[in-house]
Amino acid sequence: MRSNFYLFGSAHLLILISVPVLGLALAKWCKTSRKCAQGVRYGVALFLSANELVWYAFRLHHEGFRFPHALPLNLCDLTLWLTVVALLSLNQWAFELAYFAGIGGSGMALLTPDLWAPFASYPTVYFFLAHGVLVAAILMLVWSKLAVPKPGCLRRALLLLNVYAVVIGVFNFVFGTNYMYLCSKPSGASLLDYLGPWPVYIAGGEAVALIVFWLLWLPFRSCARARHVP
Repeated sequence: MRSNFYLFGSAHLLILISVPVLGLALAKWCKTSRKCAQGVRYGVALFLSANELVWYAFRLHHEGFRFPHALPLNLCDLTLWLTVVALLSLNQWAFELAYFAGIGGSGMALLTPDLWAPFASYPTVYFFLAHGVLVAAILMLVWSKLAVPKPGCLRRALLLLNVYAVVIGVFNFVFGTNYMYLCSKPSGASLLDYLGPWPVYIAGGEAVALIVFWLLWLPFRSCARARHVP
């Protein structure tokens, strides 16, 4: 199969617009009451989990179990389950890494989707549901003030992300896989195309992640400073 999806076409733009709109609507719903906020959090966590498990079942049925390939080891997979944990428990560490990696990673995946199936097919629908609802869920937590990044979060997020990348890099080396695109770039257009050949683009990606994470922390850094002004 081959994707017939047009980058920044009308369908793509509609999807991109709908993500923050959904996040804002959910955040407003959360603000109505504490009980309602808990219901929304649990409901979104259930949707993300069910959507992911159905996808696992779909791939297992159509492709069989293919170790070491097709395992949920990419950054978006980790971010999705961290988002579920953050929604259910409001755990600060899970939320912070989900915030930075979710907005930075899944947000980039939405902007430059690496698709291989036709637009109306289930794999493509799953892709946009998983990444779009994930980003909307994180925006919901932030905009409803149920969870916000705290001082030191940038350092913690970068540390955890690099530890995970090292683990996945070792897995790639041992089994000849390409999780997190550490061994080669995605086949579709992506930001990595502008960061040079392998392995230069890995260092470039690290620099981009640092910049994006810092920009995502900047609004909260300003608020933290304002609270400490006598």
